[in-house]
Amino acid sequence: MKFHTTASVLGLCATALWGIAPPVLAQSADPDPVQIAAGPQAGASVAPEESAASALSANVTLTSQYVSRGWRQTWGKPALQGGFDYAHPSGFFAGTWMSSVSNRFIENGTVEWDLYAGYAGTAGDIGYGVTAYYYVYPGAKMAFADVRYDYGEIVPSISYKFLTVKYWLTYTRDYFGFNDETLGTTARTGDRHSRGSGYLDINANFDLGAGYGLLLHYGHQRVRGFSFANWRDAKVAVNKSFDGGWTVSLGYTKAWDKDDLFENYTTGAVDSSGRMHVSNPLKGTVLFSVTRTF
Repeated sequence: MKFHTTASVLGLCATALWGIAPPVLAQSADPDPVQIAAGPQAGASVAPEESAASALSANVTLTSQYVSRGWRQTWGKPALQGGFDYAHPSGFFAGTWMSSVSNRFIENGTVEWDLYAGYAGTAGDIGYGVTAYYYVYPGAKMAFADVRYDYGEIVPSISYKFLTVKYWLTYTRDYFGFNDETLGTTARTGDRHSRGSGYLDINANFDLGAGYGLLLHYGHQRVRGFSFANWRDAKVAVNKSFDGGWTVSLGYTKAWDKDDLFENYTTGAVDSSGRMHVSNPLKGTVLFSVTRTF
């Protein structure tokens, strides 16, 4: 994501998933569920970490907008999301998940495609696992720096009863486009990259009974080599499960950074009148989603 400030032009990206659908996400999403799915970025994947009735499952979600790690990735518009998961009795799993995104948030991007695989197990009340993710944004690229948004993360996780803690660690050279090229020609060092960036993802899921669940989330993204771009996010959501694999979720999410760096974010895209599309993708927003799991 490229965004302009009074001081410079930067290419920045932040996805990785914190979505909101209770069944399967990725980027990050989230794939978590409430179990809301925090997958990838609080994405929506019914994480394979949650036991499934059969080895194969699928999910589809219609949400008021796609928000990952506090970032409004559909520019305030609705998003269509869905994925497939395979879970082996041994604890190994694999899956894929997709979501529509806005080209006003991701330059020339319309789709986020997540691929993931991992292992999950339990020991009494303790759950543990590790997942490898790779996020693809077909056709998306920051034109001014010739940098793509694609990146990958390794995610170790541990849970105890209602509490789950994950750490999304970037293993690719770039994290959502952050690298030396996106700083501009005057600031390039020739070896600046964001491998080693990390997102601390803390979720508390409470069973309220009668099919209702409550999610409390806190996240902190650290971008290696670009500390000025670090941010935090929080979320609260309530969901209700129905017979037939249906789940509805209502939540509120907000993100913030130290110096309001992203307050006037833009990829440089202009509308038909020639005006540049500018927005604050971190501002608080209400989310509503409907998910069907098969």
